Amino acid sequence: MLGGVETRSVSPVFVGRADELAVLTDALTRAAGQEPQALLIGGEAGVGKTRLTEEFLCEADRRGAVVAVGGCVEIGAEGLPFAPFSTALRTLHRLLPDELAAAAVGQEDELARILPELGETPRGPHDEESTARLFELTARMLERLAADRTVVLVLEDLHWADTSTRHLLSYLFRALGSGRLVVVATYRADDVHRRHPLRPLLAELDRLRTVQRIELSRFNRAEVRRQLAGILASQPDEDFVESVFDRSDGNAFFVEELVASRASGCSTGLTESLRDLLLVRVEVLPDAAQRVVRIVAEGGSTVEYALLRAVTRLTEDELIEALRSAVGANILLATSDGDGYRFRHSLVREAVSDDLLPGERARVNRRYAEELEQDDTLIRAEERVIRLATYWYYANDAVKALPAVLAASVAARRRHAYSEQLRLLERAMDLWEAVPEDVRAELRPADYTEVYPPCGCDPATTPLQHLDLLAEATVAARFGGERERALKLTKTALRLLEDGHDPLRAAWFWTERSRMIAGLARGDGWAELAKAQELVRGLPPSQVHADVLVRAASWGMLHKPGPDNLVAAERAVEYARMVGAEDTELNARITVGSLLVDSGEPERGLAEMLAVKERAAELGLGMLVGRAHVNLTSHLECLGRSGEAVDLAEEGAELVKNSHLMDSEAYIRGNLAESLYSLGRWEEAATQARRTLTLVSSAAPRAAAVVRLAYLALARGELTEAAAQLTAARTHFGSHEGQPQHRIPLFRLAIGVAAGEGRIADVRSEVATAIEHGFPLGNHRYAWPMLLAAASAEADARGLPAAEAGREEALTALRDAARKLATPVPVWTAHAEYLRAELLRAEARDTVGDWTAVEAAVRPLERPYLLARAQYRLMEALLAAGGDREAAAGLLHESYATAEQLGARRLREDLALLAQRARLPLTPVDTPKGLLGPGVDPVEALGLTSRERDVLRLVAVGHTNRQIAEELFISPKTASVHVSNILAKLGVAGRGEAAALAHRLRLFGPVAQA
Repeated sequence: MLGGVETRSVSPVFVGRADELAVLTDALTRAAGQEPQALLIGGEAGVGKTRLTEEFLCEADRRGAVVAVGGCVEIGAEGLPFAPFSTALRTLHRLLPDELAAAAVGQEDELARILPELGETPRGPHDEESTARLFELTARMLERLAADRTVVLVLEDLHWADTSTRHLLSYLFRALGSGRLVVVATYRADDVHRRHPLRPLLAELDRLRTVQRIELSRFNRAEVRRQLAGILASQPDEDFVESVFDRSDGNAFFVEELVASRASGCSTGLTESLRDLLLVRVEVLPDAAQRVVRIVAEGGSTVEYALLRAVTRLTEDELIEALRSAVGANILLATSDGDGYRFRHSLVREAVSDDLLPGERARVNRRYAEELEQDDTLIRAEERVIRLATYWYYANDAVKALPAVLAASVAARRRHAYSEQLRLLERAMDLWEAVPEDVRAELRPADYTEVYPPCGCDPATTPLQHLDLLAEATVAARFGGERERALKLTKTALRLLEDGHDPLRAAWFWTERSRMIAGLARGDGWAELAKAQELVRGLPPSQVHADVLVRAASWGMLHKPGPDNLVAAERAVEYARMVGAEDTELNARITVGSLLVDSGEPERGLAEMLAVKERAAELGLGMLVGRAHVNLTSHLECLGRSGEAVDLAEEGAELVKNSHLMDSEAYIRGNLAESLYSLGRWEEAATQARRTLTLVSSAAPRAAAVVRLAYLALARGELTEAAAQLTAARTHFGSHEGQPQHRIPLFRLAIGVAAGEGRIADVRSEVATAIEHGFPLGNHRYAWPMLLAAASAEADARGLPAAEAGREEALTALRDAARKLATPVPVWTAHAEYLRAELLRAEARDTVGDWTAVEAAVRPLERPYLLARAQYRLMEALLAAGGDREAAAGLLHESYATAEQLGARRLREDLALLAQRARLPLTPVDTPKGLLGPGVDPVEALGLTSRERDVLRLVAVGHTNRQIAEELFISPKTASVHVSNILAKLGVAGRGEAAALAHRLRLFGPVAQA
C-alpha cells in the first residue's frame, strides 16, 4: 500500500510507443498480403521491449494470427543451439499439428535437428553445406505453414542468442520470399558492446531493406507521470514524479521497481545502487521464497517445476507457498505452459545470481546436475545434455564436467550447430588438464568424435587424446564458417606433432590447413599439401594417405595441370580401395575422369564420371553426386557438347536442390549458365547466373556467376555493366586466385572491356600478362576465346595512330601463343580458324576465302553468336571484294536476326551500318524502324549533326578538345559540349570508346562497293 491506495507493479495502461506499435501492426497488414516481414526491436534493459511486444501480440491475436514466442537462453557461454526457434516451433506444432506436419513432410528427420518432436535427430551427414541445408528447409517449412494464415514468430533476447540461432535468423531474413509471416526479434542494446557477436549481425541486417529496426528510447517526464498514474491508479504527487523520474532516468522497469520497493516497505526508500534496488524486494520475501528465488536464478532462463522441486528438496506445499510469495511480489512468473517458472525481468535474475557466494553457486549447480543425472525425465530430452554439461561446469567439478561437455558437443554436432559444438570442445580442452589421466583413459574417441585422423588405432578401444579434440574442433570450426579459428587450431595441433611421432595425424592437419589457407585467400594451399604428401610418403596405405593424394591431384588439376596429377589420382583410388573407403575412392575417380578428359581421352573420362555419379546416387552420397554433375557439365561444355551439358546440368541442379546442397547447386547452375550462353539462350543464362548469386555466399561460385553476367553484358555492348561485373568478380576471387579456369576468363573480360573502350595498349598489357601466366593442359577452352578477343581488338584497331607502335610484336605474340594450344574437338578447331582470319584482318591480308572457311567451321557448332560474328566478317569481306551481293544479303539477314534475338546491341549496330553503307536491306522484306533507308549517310543515321561529324572525325584520330577547337575555329568549351553530345548519342562512356566505334564502323573510311 502507498498513500492508502493499492498499488500494482505494472501499469495496466500502455504508455507511449504509439509510433512503434503502428510499425508493428502495419507489418501485420503487409504480411496478410503475402509479403513476409522482418523486424528488430532494440533498447536498453528495462526500457519496455517486452511490453511493446506483448501489446503487438495482443493485436496479432485479435486479427486471428497464430503467435509463437521463443526466448534465447543464457545458460553458460555456449547456449542451447536454436533454443528460441525450437521453443517457437514447438508452440506451432502444438497449435497447428496437422499443418506443421504437412509443411515438414519428407524432411522430418532433418528438421528434427531444430524441432525434436518431428522425429529422431539423425547422426549425419556432416559437411560444409549441412547447416545451409537445414536453414533452407526451415525457411521453406515456415513459408508453407504461413501460406494460408498469418504466423507471427517472436524471438526474444537476441543478445543471448547462440551462433546457430543468429545465423538462422540472418538466413530467414534474407531467404523468406512468400507467405504471411512476421518475424520479430528483440535484443538488449546496452549489452551489445563493440565485440559482442550480435553486433556484426545487426550491421548486416541494417543493409537489408527488407528488415525494419525499431529502437526504443527512455520515457520522458510526461510518460513517466502516465506510467505512475497507471501503477497507482491515481494521479501521483508531482514531487514523487520528479523524484522517480530523476532516479529512473525514464527507464520503465526502474520506475516499476522504485514504486514497488517503496510499497514493500523498504526503509531506505530510493537507493543509490541499482543492484540494491533490484535485490531489495527479494530480501523482504520469506526465507523459503528467497531460497527458491536464488535456486531459480542458477537454473537458467526458465526452470521446470519438477526439477525445481527436486533441487529445493522442499515438500510440495512448502514449494508452492514459496513460489506464491515470489510470484505475488512479481519477481517470478509462471511460464505460458504452466510447467515452470522464470524471472519477470532478467535484470533481477542477474542481480540475484551475482549476489550468490562462489561456494553457494557451485553447490546449487551441483544439486541441479545430481538431480538431472538421477532422473532424466525432469526436463526435455534435447535440453538435458547441454544443461547437465553447464551445471557440472559451474559446479567446478572437472571430472564430471569433461564427459558431460563432450556429450553436449556430440548433441550440438547432430543438430548441425557447429559453432556451439566448437565452443563446447574448446571448453573440454580447457578442462582437459584438470582431469586426472586415469579418468581421461576411460574416454573413447568413438563416443565423442567423428573425425579420427587414422593412426593405426581403434577409436573404440584407444583412449581419447587431446589431438582428437583438436581435430574435431578444427572440422567444427570449418563447418561453422570460422576458418580463422580452424587455422589456429591446426597450428596448435601441428606444434604438438612437431616431434614426428604421428605422421598420419600430422598429414591430416596439414591437409586441413591447406583448405583454410585457400579458403581465406592467404595462398593457394599447395605448400601445406606438399608437407602432407611428404609425411605420408613411404607409409602403408591408409585413409589419410588416400585423402592426401586425392586432394593433391585435385589441386593440381585446377592449378597446375599435368600428367603427374593423373598418377596421384589413380594411386588415391587404389589406396582408398585397399582401406575400404568407398566415398574417398569415388571422389578420386571423379578427379581421374576429369584428368582423362583433359589429357585427350574424353569418352573414357566421361564414362568414369558417369559411373561414379550413378554409384554415389545409390549410396546417397549427395556431395559426390553434386561434384560429378559439376565436372561432367563442365567437360561436356569444353567438348562443345553444350546441349548435353544443359540437360545434365538441369538434372543435377534439381537433384542437389532436393538434397539442399546449395554450394553444389550454385556450381552446377553456373555451368548451366555457361552452356546456355553458348547455345544463344541468353535470358535463361542470365536467370541461372542471378539465381546462383542468391544461393550461396561462397566466393568461387559467386565469382563464376558474376563472370557469366559480365560475358553477357560485354556481348550486348553494355561496357559499363561489364566493367562493373569484372571488378566484382576480381573481388570475389581475391588476389591469390591461381586457378587457370578462373584467371583466364578474367583476362578475356578485361580485354573485351578495354577493346570496347578503345584502350588497345591495355588490351596488349592484359594479353602479355595472360601469356606470361601460361595456358596449362586442359585450359584451351578458356584460352582460345581470350586470344580470339585480343586478335579481334587488334584488327578493329588497325589504322588507329595509338595502335601502330607495337602492333607487330602483339600479333607475333598471339600467333606464338595459339601454336601451343590444342584443338581436340571441332569447336576449338573453329576458334583456331577464326583467330587466324582475325590476325590476317589485323594486317589487311584477309580474304573472302579465309572468312568462308571460318563460317563453314563455326556453322555446325550450335554457337549462334559466334556464327553471327563470323557471318558479319564474311559479308564485310564479300562486299569489300565486290563479290556476291545476294550471298552477302543472305548472310546479313541471318546474322541480323540472330543479333536481334540475342539482344547483341553492338553486333546489331555493326550489321545495320554495314547494310546502310552497302545499300542492303536488313531483312528480306524491308528496313526495320530506326534506319533511314538506303543511301543515307551512316553518320547521319547515328543522329549526329554536320558539326558533330567534324568533331567525331578529329576525336577518332586522337585530338584533344583544344586541338579540335583550333582545327575548327571554335572555343575549347564549345568543343567539349560537342564531344559530350557525341558520347551521349553514340551511347559510349568515353572518347576512346567513341574513337574505337568510329574506326570499327569505318565511318570516315571508304564505303564498301555496291
